Amino acid sequence: MISPEPGSARDVVRVWDARADHYLELFRHELDGKPFDLEVLAGFAARVGAGGRVCDAGCGPCGHVAGVLAGHGLDVLGIDLSPRCVELAAKERPECRFEVMDQRDLAGGPFDGLVSYYSLHDQPKRELPGTFASFAAAVRPGGRLLVVAKEGGSDGVIDDPLGADLRVYWAEFTERELRAGVEAAGFLVDELVTREAYDSEIPTRRIYLSATRS
Repeated sequence: MISPEPGSARDVVRVWDARADHYLELFRHELDGKPFDLEVLAGFAARVGAGGRVCDAGCGPCGHVAGVLAGHGLDVLGIDLSPRCVELAAKERPECRFEVMDQRDLAGGPFDGLVSYYSLHDQPKRELPGTFASFAAAVRPGGRLLVVAKEGGSDGVIDDPLGADLRVYWAEFTERELRAGVEAAGFLVDELVTREAYDSEIPTRRIYLSATRS
């Protein structure tokens, strides 16, 4: 069988189906030790408003971001390209809905908000404009966007930073790249902050971008 192109949809499925169970064991309770992230997610939920329909794009096997948002009264749909991730997330967070879907071709909108929590790292940077355009098409005017990403310059195939015996596509971003990308797609940036890594994290700074669909 021909290997899928690195960073393609088929490649994302290959990688995440293979490491979903390992990732779940590592990060099931990840947010318990991240007060900054919990505060950011709570702020996002407050801006969307109780009952708002939101998409957790690239929910992974934990569904923990979807679970936090649902706990703040939002109607959450978690999506992921990996069927195994969706299967595990649905078991972890039965209060939320999960579907197999590509964040680069979103359906089910319009949403009142969308969260991309480390969901951009699996694809080449050259695909960022298309992904942000997909987000913009899925979010109603006035709706909210939250993007969380690791800071850096990587854009290529590396050994899996999560420790699985895999070669994976890995992209990192700068504040400037993320700001330019969302603004080109039709969002207005409300806040852009960067924090240092917690002791329990990969030692890379984290970027948090909040925006409104114009």
